[in-house]
Amino acid sequence: MNFTKHFLFLMLQFLVVLGGDTKPGVRLDIQDKHVVMDNGIVQVNLSNPEGIVTGIRYNGIDNLLEVLNEEYDRGYWDIVWDEGGENRTEKGAKGKGRFDRMEATNLTVIVENEEQVELSFTRTWNASFQGKLPPLNIDKRFILLRGFSGFYTYAIYEHLKEWPAFDIDNTRIAFKPRKDKFHYMSIADNRQRFMPLPDDRIPPRGQVLAYPEAVRLVDPVEPEFKGEVDDKYEYSCESRNDRVHGWMSIDPLNSTGFWLITPSYEFRSAGPLKQYLTSHVGPTTLSVFHSTHYSGADLIMKFGPNEPWKKVYGPIFLYLNSLSNGVSPVKLWEDAKQQMVNEVESWPYTFPASKDFLSAEQRGKVQGRLLVRDRKVSDAFIPVSGAYVGLAAIGEVGSWQRECKGYQFWTITDDKGYFSIINIRPGDYNLYSWVNGYIGDYQFDQIINVTSGSEINVHELVYEPPRDGPTLWEIGIPDRSAAEFYVPDPNPMYINKLYVNHTDRFRQYGLWERYADLYPNKDLVYTVGVSDYRKDWFFAQVNRKKDNGTYQGTTWQINFNLDRVNTHGSYTLRVALASVHNAELQIRINKLEADPPLFSSGVIGKENTIARHGIHGLYWLFSLDVDDTLLVQGNNTIFLTQTMNTSPFIGIMYDYIRLEYKR
Repeated sequence: MNFTKHFLFLMLQFLVVLGGDTKPGVRLDIQDKHVVMDNGIVQVNLSNPEGIVTGIRYNGIDNLLEVLNEEYDRGYWDIVWDEGGENRTEKGAKGKGRFDRMEATNLTVIVENEEQVELSFTRTWNASFQGKLPPLNIDKRFILLRGFSGFYTYAIYEHLKEWPAFDIDNTRIAFKPRKDKFHYMSIADNRQRFMPLPDDRIPPRGQVLAYPEAVRLVDPVEPEFKGEVDDKYEYSCESRNDRVHGWMSIDPLNSTGFWLITPSYEFRSAGPLKQYLTSHVGPTTLSVFHSTHYSGADLIMKFGPNEPWKKVYGPIFLYLNSLSNGVSPVKLWEDAKQQMVNEVESWPYTFPASKDFLSAEQRGKVQGRLLVRDRKVSDAFIPVSGAYVGLAAIGEVGSWQRECKGYQFWTITDDKGYFSIINIRPGDYNLYSWVNGYIGDYQFDQIINVTSGSEINVHELVYEPPRDGPTLWEIGIPDRSAAEFYVPDPNPMYINKLYVNHTDRFRQYGLWERYADLYPNKDLVYTVGVSDYRKDWFFAQVNRKKDNGTYQGTTWQINFNLDRVNTHGSYTLRVALASVHNAELQIRINKLEADPPLFSSGVIGKENTIARHGIHGLYWLFSLDVDDTLLVQGNNTIFLTQTMNTSPFIGIMYDYIRLEYKR
């Protein structure tokens, strides 16, 4: 859907609501401390010159944002940053950094007419700010269009070459709706519920658990939440699915919806699988553009001296809708989803005034076809459906999942393997792909130069996944996730009712402690051909909690039988990991005491996926040559030892394990 169709669609909606009345034009009122944009449907109040959203008037409600908060704490862009290199603070080295609300110092009216108002709130950096503010020029934009039930916002960050080194840990926009009105939260069709109040998290109503974000509600205002666990990480979402979420104020006579719509994830870091926070108790609604969550220090955005950079984040759309006369509030969610579709189809927008936001005519296209040839198994070239194919910054195989400074453009293949990546900003890229059902990553061996209006056909690409020979046995599904493995029921003391009998049951709190309940004295033993990974392989190799409150590392065993050992060849063990946190994986075969082990990963990963109720973080793949002398005819055992034992959150999530015979 182009902009004209998008605009006409919204005009029709508005005319229906108003019974055919003509929509008023957009008005702008600049005051001493505030600036107000108003199109007759929604009124947006921003602080002048800081560019903080202090009020949103809609549907007869004077302010949808939390009026009990200070004005600076209602709707704002923010960044978590630190000085780079040796100047990074000790706290920052742990990924916490320094918080800045990005308050601007200058307001400029970019567009002002009856069809559109666009405001620019800027802050220019200079050397006097060194160590106090991130070395960035910041330009925050807010757009209100005629007839639109909501407003757009985007921002341009710029680091000049001569400026000092620094790091970015996190950047986002946050909105805090009123807690007396917005009680029902929706993230997906199967992830929505009434939510507790922020007051319920504060002692003595709430009991802090293993970390501050996780709180057990012991005496909530509403008794229905008693005994539940609230944790914002239980509502995280993969970037590819994080398109619309928000809150509803449900009233029998007049319900209101408050939604954040992200029409593209081209400006988000680390590709489609990166997980981000969404909405959570507050109420709070976030559009996160970059974070280290589920990835750790690998995703700290590090800028060296003499490194120029500019990036446009957004626009995103703050969409508002309403229903009256007792109509089911579910329709607010359905309408928000449809609005999301409209926004996605309208991308890239035509109305942003900044030259840094590129229109469709200024962008390019790459198309082709992806085939898979799993050599040593079949010579066939197989078209694959649903494979992700994308363009990201030039790097190594699989580097897209750690890439965060540039833009990424992704699509999926159709049932014949064809793909078309559209609306690509000009630049030099590598083409990357991964395919569910196959291990590893694909990277096209040529750099792709996209120019304005270019249409590039790379024709047929063939991915040959790592393979030395036929499979002797395998555990799991190669899909970059541990979701297929056994996820236990939570301790009844620590339940989120939303995830009871849910496909995302891994989002329950405290599942790491259930391992010791299931394996109090001995570790997991998996027997190939007898065990079922869906029931017998715990979703994460975690530490066992001991009676004295300390933790011990664990050693899992894979037992398998070989009818004979072929002395004319060797073997390959493939171990794909879905996530790692501060763990060391050691692998031994048939000798638990072997020193050194056949393989050691060293201490890797800072993803914290276990504590944050995820089922994957970053993808790791290890391929081990196994000499035939390590194996015996008959029963064999592979020992998987995780050695680090200082925390309950240390551990490994496996994606897939396979033993191949190499002729």
